[in-house]
Amino acid sequence: MPRMTGGQALIRSLVREGVEVIFGIPGVQMYGIITAIRDEPGIRMITTRSEMSTTHMADGYARAGGRVGVALVVPGPGVYNAAGGLATAYSVSSPVMLIAGQTPRDTIGSNTGALHEVNDQMEIIKPITKWQGRMIHPKEVPQGVHDAFRQLNNGRPRPVYLDIPPEAMLELDEIDLLEPAPVERPTPSETVLEEAARILAGASNPIIYAGSGVLRSDAMEELERFTDETNIPVFTSRGGKGAINDRHPHFFGGVSRAVGRLSEVMAETDVMLVVGSRVAMGKPNPNAKIVQIDADPDEIGLRNDDTLALVGDVKSTLPALASSMNGVGSSRPSPAATVAEVREEIAGPEGRTEPQNTLLNAIREGFPDDGIAIYGVTQLGYISRTYWPVYEPRTFIDSGYSENLGYALPTAIGAKVARPDKPVLCVSGDGGFGYHTPELSTMVKYGINVVVVLFNDNSYGNVARDLDMDFGGQYEVDLHNPDYMELAAAYGLEGMKCDDHSLLSRYVSDAVQMDAPVLIEVPFTRMPRPWPASSRPEWTKPQK
Repeated sequence: MPRMTGGQALIRSLVREGVEVIFGIPGVQMYGIITAIRDEPGIRMITTRSEMSTTHMADGYARAGGRVGVALVVPGPGVYNAAGGLATAYSVSSPVMLIAGQTPRDTIGSNTGALHEVNDQMEIIKPITKWQGRMIHPKEVPQGVHDAFRQLNNGRPRPVYLDIPPEAMLELDEIDLLEPAPVERPTPSETVLEEAARILAGASNPIIYAGSGVLRSDAMEELERFTDETNIPVFTSRGGKGAINDRHPHFFGGVSRAVGRLSEVMAETDVMLVVGSRVAMGKPNPNAKIVQIDADPDEIGLRNDDTLALVGDVKSTLPALASSMNGVGSSRPSPAATVAEVREEIAGPEGRTEPQNTLLNAIREGFPDDGIAIYGVTQLGYISRTYWPVYEPRTFIDSGYSENLGYALPTAIGAKVARPDKPVLCVSGDGGFGYHTPELSTMVKYGINVVVVLFNDNSYGNVARDLDMDFGGQYEVDLHNPDYMELAAAYGLEGMKCDDHSLLSRYVSDAVQMDAPVLIEVPFTRMPRPWPASSRPEWTKPQK
């Protein structure tokens, strides 16, 4: 039985599970892990400038690369700082592992004021993790990692958490490593599949609503084959963008809110096949029947009555459902003509928001089809969820329902680390960009060639507009920003300033060709309220 430290057991176990990169910050409780990474050729660490960035980078890495992203932080404040990225990963079902240090064994739970202590650290992280584990002694490390990856690889892939006290990282013991955790792809019973097939075959106007579960299960080909075989048209949630090519003739698009002809189509839907989505939008037709495929049984029917549950992995369940539909003799005409009509209206002037769409179109025109775009919580980010075309899987990343301001830059860095062969674009406002500006140095240090398009109005612009429009005037929303071109030069980036918005497409194209870290500043003044925010809930309005 080989003899090793707990830190070595941890890193060697991660390598066995296929981990190649860890995003983290070295700290005093972490020396046993840091030295193990240093001495292990199969893995590397990217040092971030804040713990807040570690989990965002791990999330971007996971979503762009289709594998687990790993973050490493010190205990206590490190865990709190990393929680924002975990919240985003939790909201989008991203497979992120946070490894945290602990206080010495004898002080855990004592509330005696040990360095970096937060009493009951595991408890504070529970609301934004799927599973939590602690490895008190070196011998427990292989099983802890194995259990964590079993959770990451199976069911709904939300974040997991492991912590380990510092002496367990350094102590030597005879330790056997374990084989990688298996990937299981459960499929519903034939009886339930046949019932679902009969419902879909008997529908007059069925539609498929595809979410991020398609991407997490790597079931893009299965979804495309299913719509080709059944002629049931598709639209996606914002998290499901990229689950099917925007150019597919059966694809309505990725929508935040149905308008115009699409709202009419959806209102006529009598059966909606929900594939890997929590259906946050609700039913398009209150009388519609829902057939829902999801790995998480707790999500099925949570928001909609009259739901048939297909508890299973999307990648294995879609082909099984298609086979059952062949058995009941399902046949319907191609929806291509209707889809083309709806897509034309969405692309037309009545379905557009200016000037945001003009800018979005310019960026899309200058950015390669296979590039990965990360849109921040900003005006272009809101409309990108509907209007940014996606031609390849895992090439569009947004904030999920967490709407974490500032997430875009570190997430883009993680995406580029996962896919160094792809152009990566980060689109951010100046408010969100300020959260993680020091990570520009991380880009330069490691040669992570992200193109950042920074829209600068020297303000938290969305809030300023809302306060002016609805509350009689803005308050404390102005920002004092640096000279971004000088900032780019100070960090060692290429800097561009696009004062003429008609040239934005060229700026983006030129920046991609540089294959270097680039910051493009786009100064602008206030834009109108984008249509995704035009229908506002009552709690955002002043009460009379």
